[in-house]
Amino acid sequence: MPSSVQIADHAGIRELRLNRPDVHNAFDDRLIAELTVALHAAGEDPSVRVVVLTGVGASFSAGADLNWMRGMAKASEAENREDSLRLATLMRTLQFLPKPTIARVNGAAYGGGVGLIACCDIAIGVSTAKFGLTEVKLGLVPAVISPYVLAAIGLRHARRLFLTGEIFDADMAAQIGLLHQAVPAEYLDDTVHNVLKLLAKAGPSAQREAKQLAFGMHGFTATEAERIDRENAALIARLRISEEGQEGLGAFLDKRAPAWTQAS
Repeated sequence: MPSSVQIADHAGIRELRLNRPDVHNAFDDRLIAELTVALHAAGEDPSVRVVVLTGVGASFSAGADLNWMRGMAKASEAENREDSLRLATLMRTLQFLPKPTIARVNGAAYGGGVGLIACCDIAIGVSTAKFGLTEVKLGLVPAVISPYVLAAIGLRHARRLFLTGEIFDADMAAQIGLLHQAVPAEYLDDTVHNVLKLLAKAGPSAQREAKQLAFGMHGFTATEAERIDRENAALIARLRISEEGQEGLGAFLDKRAPAWTQAS
């Protein structure tokens, strides 16, 4: 079975490619575990200067895998909490990685895929990409990724997108700060390369300290994130087993409208 994460090194750049193109690079337990391990390794490898995160195929990441969601819908609250903590650990690892990180957003990103983008220091995406935080449509909330998305786009934009679950385009993603640049697909690699050239001119120790400085000044440290992650994992676990969460997940898996939309 091929790895869920492809790893390639070139001149101090480690590229991590989400490698489940048949399901639009959706998350499952294996991808979460492999990406967490790969990020830890990159953070500890002195030969790695920059980490680039991207997807194989047409999408960046579609968020949760259908079969994974089916399993979580049947799991207990405790099992859902542990599952959510694993995803939270992945996001926190990426957010606080002691190396510069670039999201090379090659296509659509939803849910947890948006979380990965928000956790990267720099995000550059194709202008045709679509994005969404659609959890409310399932009777859920984007709990685990919420602190990272809020840090990226701010409270006002997060409130709208968390509540509506709407799909938005790359222009809006750039306007609200999820992307730093939205470019035509043919310019994606050149744009990323230009950023890599800028990063190569900076001292690696200074870059590490600069990241910590930014987090410290913002008041969002790794210790604080870990505390928030535990609370959010408990929240999403509770919602997944709730009556509304079960109806929303069941409707999604059955490809029907949930009861609350039928009644409106």
